[in-house]
Amino acid sequence: MRRARLVSAAVLLLCTACSSGADRDSGEGAKKAVDHGAAVRAAIERTSADSARVEEKIELRSTDSPTTYVLTIAGAFDLAGDRGRLTVEIEDSGMDPVEEVFVGDTVYVRGSQAVDEGEWASADRSEALSRYFLRAPLNDPEHLLRQMKAMRQVSNEGEEQVNGAPAVHYRGTIDHATATYRMTTQTKQGMDKLRKKLGDDMPVYADVWVDGKGRAVQARLSFFGGMRAMTTMTLSDFGTSVKAEAPPARLVVPVTVGEDVLLA
Repeated sequence: MRRARLVSAAVLLLCTACSSGADRDSGEGAKKAVDHGAAVRAAIERTSADSARVEEKIELRSTDSPTTYVLTIAGAFDLAGDRGRLTVEIEDSGMDPVEEVFVGDTVYVRGSQAVDEGEWASADRSEALSRYFLRAPLNDPEHLLRQMKAMRQVSNEGEEQVNGAPAVHYRGTIDHATATYRMTTQTKQGMDKLRKKLGDDMPVYADVWVDGKGRAVQARLSFFGGMRAMTTMTLSDFGTSVKAEAPPARLVVPVTVGEDVLLA
């Protein structure tokens, strides 16, 4: 029951948003004169052709609530080979971690509420949907990178430190269709209603940091408008070995995309 309450509370964050958030400073017009989108896309392509250590943090909070729900995701992923192993946790929830193994177009999930203890739920990666704004279906890191490739009005914000090394920070936005891509119908309807309240100008900010080797080493999507939603993914240890094998067939229970595959 505790798990169900936490899940329900987080979902409500998508439905109770009603007031607009802080606007970006419009005094940086000169910096935006040149669109650096090509540089971002090239960096994502280079990153997508490698393997890396993945660390992700997802933060969700309603503006009228003091509680921020924080999910952390960590593991190794072969972005070129479509294989990876991730561990998902909700901070301060008391829940056990959830394990995910990506093998081609199948994702295996252990610790899911959709199956019994010790079993693995299996889902079709390409058909999975997300119930949370700015969270990838099945926490797929490649989904976030695809969204970042659609960045527009990209500006160069200068050099910053990521993973202890200098990286160029690029900032832009993604449109509503990109932000809500592959979300469940219920969640998408909630975001469409919010968009009507706030108007068509409901920006989702996108930030990418590119290292000296031309790789995207950090990516962030953020939204502030009646709710706070932020997803930050950091990539390191490029070329790392990735061990991701399908679990024994006797322990696998296929589930449909409409079922609750993950813990939240």
